[in-house]
Amino acid sequence: MEQTIFLTTFGLIFLAELGDKTQLTAMALALRYPWQRIFVGIAAAFVVLNLAAVVVGKVLFLLLPVFWVTLVSAVLFLYFGYSTLRHACDSEGDEDGPPPTAATAARTAFIMIFMAELGDKTQLVTASQAAQYSESLMGMSMVFVASTLALWIVSLLGIFAGKQLVRFIPLCWIHRTAGVMFLLFGVAALWKLKGI
Repeated sequence: MEQTIFLTTFGLIFLAELGDKTQLTAMALALRYPWQRIFVGIAAAFVVLNLAAVVVGKVLFLLLPVFWVTLVSAVLFLYFGYSTLRHACDSEGDEDGPPPTAATAARTAFIMIFMAELGDKTQLVTASQAAQYSESLMGMSMVFVASTLALWIVSLLGIFAGKQLVRFIPLCWIHRTAGVMFLLFGVAALWKLKGI
């Protein structure tokens, strides 16, 4: 039974996030910061989000209205889009300031992923899976582990895909594309506000 819960949850979450904004965000962040640092932030964000989805479920959405979560997410994406575009073609040897610290990279990744995924379809799927198997602690644990592992793997795939792109496409153009992508996510989130 536990294996079925694990495989079902893992498959649902993995397929839902493949090519989604989370994976694209991880890819874009990997071009800006060392991958180990951003993965720490991404991994921590998913642990918190999935724990909230499994344990708290619908109560989380009652405490944090979807409108405000979506608005903050939109503003963050627009800010990071602007910031990425602004520095898209800065030369790599340019030493305008100190390199980002591990804490800065991890914090940036955590905030972006947390706000992008709070109330997103994968968190809702995780919450509904946990509700289906809420009669057993093992079932809920399997949902948490499977969902978190699927999100971590999808993020790592995004990170390493981003690192490989640099071999074929100039970094300046990758940064420009990432900046436009962030802006599009921000505009899409603002557009969603009309329906809330």
